[in-house]
Amino acid sequence: MTPSIEDKERIDIEDWRNHPHESPESDSVHNVINKVTDMPTLLESQRPFDAIFREATDVLELGGGQGWASCLLKRLYPGARYTVTDISPYAVASVHKWERILDVKIDRTAACRSYEIPAEDATYDCVFTYASAHHFMAHRKTLRELRRVLKPGGHAFYFHEPACRRWIYGPAYRRVNRLRPEVPEDVLVFPKILALAREAGLEAEFHFTPSLGKRGPTEFLYYLLLNRIPWLQQLLPCTGTFHFTRK
Repeated sequence: MTPSIEDKERIDIEDWRNHPHESPESDSVHNVINKVTDMPTLLESQRPFDAIFREATDVLELGGGQGWASCLLKRLYPGARYTVTDISPYAVASVHKWERILDVKIDRTAACRSYEIPAEDATYDCVFTYASAHHFMAHRKTLRELRRVLKPGGHAFYFHEPACRRWIYGPAYRRVNRLRPEVPEDVLVFPKILALAREAGLEAEFHFTPSLGKRGPTEFLYYLLLNRIPWLQQLLPCTGTFHFTRK
């Protein structure tokens, strides 16, 4: 039986409370190592949009977990105000750990769903997620909410998302859920997400980003093949970046 949206959201919330390395009470070095090794991939995905982040004054991270990605970007772009959100209050309770590690101060945190952002209309120049949007359960509502909170001309990014075409979604979905069965995972059907974004009034594009970082041996060879034969990216599951712009 497929879990309901409510069940999936509850599992995600509770996982942050109970995880041995990521709960608010944990001070696990394994968690630090895990997140630090994600940082090069975030920067690889974000680098083509450096000018957007450099010019932004108000940045929102959705599904930010403990906020390490915002802390890293705040370190690189200290002039902007950063807000970190996650569906789980047990996740954002750990933002202070990454503030200490990266010697920054996040301006605001909030526990909220991706489609219920506690902000006024046209608040943010830039919104981003890193490898989190495939956990969002209500994409149509989320994209409408992104348009609402973005300033005119503002940008939103889903960085490093597992994505595929509809015809191969079933096998891709089964694979990611075998890898981490305790927390429901998804793969984004990128033509569908682009269509929903345009329906919501956003300009939308998708960029394939077959990163080789932090891959096991089999995954490394698979993504190396996607790098060497780019047309395969159009056919097979691949990581990528969604870029949305409010008109």
